[in-house]
Amino acid sequence: MLQALAGLDTENEFVVFQHRKQRIPLIQQANFRRAALFSPVHHQLEQMMLAVELLRFRLNLLHSTDFIPPLYSPIPSVITVHDLAFLHYPHFLTTESAAYYGQIDRAVIHAAHIIVPSEYTRQDLIAQLGTPANKVTVIHEAANPIFAPLPVHTATATTQFIRGRYHLPEKFFLSVGTIEPRKNISGLLQAFAHLRSKYAVSDVVLAIAGGQGWLYDEILDLVKTLDLETSVRFLGRVPDADLHLLYVAARCLVHPAHYEGFGLPPLEAMACGTPTIVSNVSSLPEVVGDAALLVNPLDIEEIAVAMQRLLTDPDLHAELSQKSLQRARIFSWERAALRTLDVYRKTAESQRSAAREPSPPPS
Repeated sequence: MLQALAGLDTENEFVVFQHRKQRIPLIQQANFRRAALFSPVHHQLEQMMLAVELLRFRLNLLHSTDFIPPLYSPIPSVITVHDLAFLHYPHFLTTESAAYYGQIDRAVIHAAHIIVPSEYTRQDLIAQLGTPANKVTVIHEAANPIFAPLPVHTATATTQFIRGRYHLPEKFFLSVGTIEPRKNISGLLQAFAHLRSKYAVSDVVLAIAGGQGWLYDEILDLVKTLDLETSVRFLGRVPDADLHLLYVAARCLVHPAHYEGFGLPPLEAMACGTPTIVSNVSSLPEVVGDAALLVNPLDIEEIAVAMQRLLTDPDLHAELSQKSLQRARIFSWERAALRTLDVYRKTAESQRSAAREPSPPPS
């Protein structure tokens, strides 16, 4: 988003608050300057310290991109609420995360305006927290521009290279995301085991790219229980450059998550022309449109059948590959940045107008 904003706006001054350990500015442009802050703000004392610290920057508006604004600061705030998974699945939170996300009610009330990445999240916010509809704007995210098909003359050699680096066979399914219960990795593993046993599929591997999250040990135990130790590869977090090549090399991406506020991995895969299987719940149908196979995340057979179809039906594979590229082009960071700037301007003007209005006489 910052890169897109920098390409559109060279007049307004942007102060980019980075963690004190991040020494290199995210954007090196004359009207963008880096400032260091302590973050995140889990406790009341940290909130008060932040409010005082911000006063020296003389800001007209503050955008909190992970939704917790300085609750004691008079600076008008725009916040981004990516999803409300922590309300739907509170038992998946650490104590520290619960303290942070527990501020959501005050954050939504305090914010001058709220940005969400999908209509689903907008409706969820309105339903769960009673947020006024006119206070919430949907701005879709987009895939990083590096995610794109490979040139035909280099595709074969490049995919061979990435498969060699991660010890993957010619045919493999890919799953991308932090390994946590919300991503339904357990359901994916069961579907993959079902695919292998019922459809006699033995020459395909399931590669899972993502960091270790909540209940990771239970996933490892399930792999052993299902006898998948030789056919499931945990790649850990991989660099974006490698992830790009893994998307291109994969037979398809399988993303049967229980809940997503937007769902970037499916969009990244589609931008590479890779067919995708996603859950038919939350924001995912909104993101993929008719360019992916939709499955019930609780139906192991349905997930397995979708995987089998993309293994054995070349026409379906080619059709979804083409549709994926077309669908991904709908989303762009430039369009998102334009809409974000519009929110900034309207919010700042609204706050100025409110400040100019005379106070009502005492009753």
